[in-house]
Amino acid sequence: QVQLVESGGGLVQAGGSLRLSCAASGRTFRDSAMGWFRQAPGKEREFVAAISWGSSTYYADLVKGRFTISRDNAKNTVYLQMNSLKPEDTAVYYCAANFGGLGVTRSTTYDYWGQGTQVTVSS
Repeated sequence: QVQLVESGGGLVQAGGSLRLSCAASGRTFRDSAMGWFRQAPGKEREFVAAISWGSSTYYADLVKGRFTISRDNAKNTVYLQMNSLKPEDTAVYYCAANFGGLGVTRSTTYDYWGQGTQVTVSS
């Protein structure tokens, strides 16, 4: 079993920055790929970014160049640095753990999910 707790969400003006954190406990964190997904009201959950156990990174086109995912295995934590935020980035952001190692851009391949943290970007 893995518990994931997100933090760092909030309200920010367009052009601003936020850093999300996701603290993991339970099963060995370093064996997992970790991902960030988001869901805006009335929309489906979508992939944002992922990082493999070997620290390879993957990004959705919409966030490439603005968001950076990283992990600290010593702290069992994954981060999402979000810069140049836009109102369309407003959503609940979820972190998730994938122990299969494949398909890290697809939500269906993830085994565990956090509760989410709200990010609101005002124009």
